[in-house]
Amino acid sequence: MEGARRLAVVVVNYRTAELTCEAVASLAGEIDPARDLAVVVDNASGDGSADAIESHFRDRGLDRFARVLRSEQNGGFGAGNNLGVRAAPADWYLLLNSDARLAPGALGALLAEGARDPGLGLLGPRIVGPDGEPHTSCFRYPSPLSQLIDAAGSGPVTKGLARWNVPLPPDATPVDPDWISFACVLVRAAAYEAAGGFDEGYFLYYEDVDFCRAARRAGWRIGFVPEARAVHLHGASTRVPDARARRTRAPAYLYDSRARYFTKVHGRSGLLAANVLWSLGRLVALARERLGSKVPHAVAAEWRDIWRGRPGARSISEWPGRRPAR
Repeated sequence: MEGARRLAVVVVNYRTAELTCEAVASLAGEIDPARDLAVVVDNASGDGSADAIESHFRDRGLDRFARVLRSEQNGGFGAGNNLGVRAAPADWYLLLNSDARLAPGALGALLAEGARDPGLGLLGPRIVGPDGEPHTSCFRYPSPLSQLIDAAGSGPVTKGLARWNVPLPPDATPVDPDWISFACVLVRAAAYEAAGGFDEGYFLYYEDVDFCRAARRAGWRIGFVPEARAVHLHGASTRVPDARARRTRAPAYLYDSRARYFTKVHGRSGLLAANVLWSLGRLVALARERLGSKVPHAVAAEWRDIWRGRPGARSISEWPGRRPAR
């Protein structure tokens, strides 16, 4: 893996060997093996994933541009990406989820926009579902008031506080979003270095928002390239979307990451404000649920778990039922 390249694609795998192989296969017609490389970082899966992926690459001829890098520990999504980036010096990095697929022409469109505008440090494609339906690709920064919006799940509350609502409409084409989906994102090497890489204090979630804040503070802009597409099998590689759908208890690392983000950006008083406003929003939702005018949307024990999130937590085994992801 020596020598600088035009592009290095980094895919972090944790017990999703089949998904990861499909993600890498989607690159076959997009990257140039003479100038580009794909690195799969296996986050200490312990289930034979790394061997299975390497075997698949050999059998399908993908080993002409794809390699497996074995991490000794599962440090989380950011740590896995940092490991892959350090192992493959390049001008650009495409960070691709194991449950994402690059559409034909997407990489070329992203690279072309990056070459056209040297001020862009990160570029994101339009994220779509398997049915082609647009997903939210661009966002505003989370804030204490956005927690009120999320917990209330109320149209009037969302409309009244629209400027603090995190997701931007999927059909919008913002020129300069605060942050973009990291299901698939192209990052300029200089912007990655300026941001300091991912903060490995996050295990999973909020590390992408934090990274975008760091890149923007360093003077880099974030671009959205809607003509480029990436298909996201939303939630196939992690438990959280499934917990949201079933309203079962979400894993503790989500709340730890949330606490870390709000403390880092807004201070401990900001985390307190976020928790209080979330609780206020939850009371609004409960009142409407009791009146029968709203379908419940909060997950089990969320009212308690947001207060238990710890900004400095790093262990993935400290809470009962906690399971690593990605």
